[in-house]
Amino acid sequence: MRILVTGGAGFIGSHVTDALIEKGDEVHVIDDLSGGRREQVNPKATFHLLDIRDNAVEGLWEKHRFEVVYHLAAQMDVRKSVADPRYDADINIGGLLNLMEAGRNNGLRKVVFSSTGGAIYGEPERVPQDEDHTLQPLSPYGITKLCSEKYLHFYRETYGIEYVALRYGNVYGPRQNPHGEAGVVAIFCERMLDAKQPFIYGDGLQTRDYVFVSDVVAANMKALEYKGSDIFNVGTGVETNVVQLFRALRDVIDPTLSEIYAPGKPGEQKRSVLDYSKSKSILGWTPQVEVTQGLGVVANWFKAGRLK
Repeated sequence: MRILVTGGAGFIGSHVTDALIEKGDEVHVIDDLSGGRREQVNPKATFHLLDIRDNAVEGLWEKHRFEVVYHLAAQMDVRKSVADPRYDADINIGGLLNLMEAGRNNGLRKVVFSSTGGAIYGEPERVPQDEDHTLQPLSPYGITKLCSEKYLHFYRETYGIEYVALRYGNVYGPRQNPHGEAGVVAIFCERMLDAKQPFIYGDGLQTRDYVFVSDVVAANMKALEYKGSDIFNVGTGVETNVVQLFRALRDVIDPTLSEIYAPGKPGEQKRSVLDYSKSKSILGWTPQVEVTQGLGVVANWFKAGRLK
């Protein structure tokens, strides 16, 4: 298959690209390198230095006629989306529409979309949150992901382009960038290795569903095989709080570090945990990496990078 991966130089996108190359697909990557790294792109993929909002996207599609797009490129910083909602929407909605308009005229058959489980549901009414949970996103980032899912439904109904939206938990693993739009796992690892004190904000009891990147890649491969359109959670069903996270990483990197607390951040969601039973029953996907195991792997990956 001819497949386009947007954001393919980034954390999750580069891993997805590797899996598609290994499967034998012809893979092209679009990335503007605002967050990704060129050296993370598989050398067997064709790389295009391009913003997903650029008019050149249509010419690229006309030339290569991609059948499938894995759409991972996004403005992912929740705080930035709150500070500048127009910028967030320009990338996350405008970029998607630019891709879809180019694709619908040039052979696009399917979209595998990286959505969000944490930001799209809002504070849980029940846990774990399944795909039928009320959708009350608390940030413009979550709103744009929900809006994108609705646009994908429109393109399916109007043009017959199938889609699978994967609502991720908090993804972590090797290649995660500890700067900019980083998750707490990468930030903690970086600060610990720099002998800088990481801070636990609030009481540290806020929970998230941490899912390892290899499990996310496996869900993306299952989505490609799926016939039809639907939405699936990609998480573990396990809540891990920030204190537990800190201690697990500290034990691997620097057991002498103290737990230092700082004032909580206003508006931070207290709980998020995803029900993956639909993914299990329909896609045949289940997470394989337990969180303590995964945190050990990523901590050692960061450590190994410092030894080079």
